Amino acid sequence: MGVSRQQAVENRQAIIAAAERLFRERGVDGVGLTELTKAAGFTQGGFYNHFESKDALVAAVMNKAMEDGASRLVAAIEQSKAMGIDPIKRQIEWYLSPDHRSAIASGCPVSTFVGDVQRLNEEARKFYAEGVTSNLDHLANSLSGANKKERRRKAVSMLSQLVGTLMLSRAVVDADQDLADEILKDGRRKLLLDLADS
Repeated sequence: MGVSRQQAVENRQAIIAAAERLFRERGVDGVGLTELTKAAGFTQGGFYNHFESKDALVAAVMNKAMEDGASRLVAAIEQSKAMGIDPIKRQIEWYLSPDHRSAIASGCPVSTFVGDVQRLNEEARKFYAEGVTSNLDHLANSLSGANKKERRRKAVSMLSQLVGTLMLSRAVVDADQDLADEILKDGRRKLLLDLADS
C-alpha cells in the first residue's frame, strides 16, 4: 500500500529539514547521501522517491532556507516597527551578536551557506542569489532616504559587512574567543556609526 499524498509531502519535508540541519553544520560536501537519508529516517531508495539526486535536494534545501530567512527578516523588521525601534539598528545588533554567531543551525542562511554556494549546482546558486536579492530589497526598503538607488547601495554595503564580519568571527571563535568577540564588537560598532551618520 502506497503512502498518501499528504504523507509524501511530509516525508519530503522531513528529508529537506534533516538535510538543511546537516548542511548548515558541516557543509554540503561534508554530508553523504547515506548519512543524510539515515538522519531523515529513510533508506536511499526512499530518498529517490522524492529527489532524483543529491543536487536536486541541495536546490530544494537552498530554496527553503533562503525563503525562510527572508521571511524571518521581514517579521523582524515588522516587529521592530511595531515596537517603535529602528529595524536596521536592531538587525545589526542581532546579526553581530554572540548568540547569532553560535546559531549556525538556525541563523541567517546568507552567512551560513556563503562558503558552500559557489560549489553548488546552478539551481541552488540561483535560489541563493534570489535570497540575497530579497534580503537586500527588505533592508533597502527599511533604510531612510528618498533616493532608492542610494538606499540599495547602502543595503549592499551593509549586508556585505554583516556577512563578512559574522563569518570572520565564526572562523576564529574556537581558536581565539577574544579575537572573535573583538571582530563582532568592532564590526557592530562601525555599522551602527555608519547608520547614525546616514
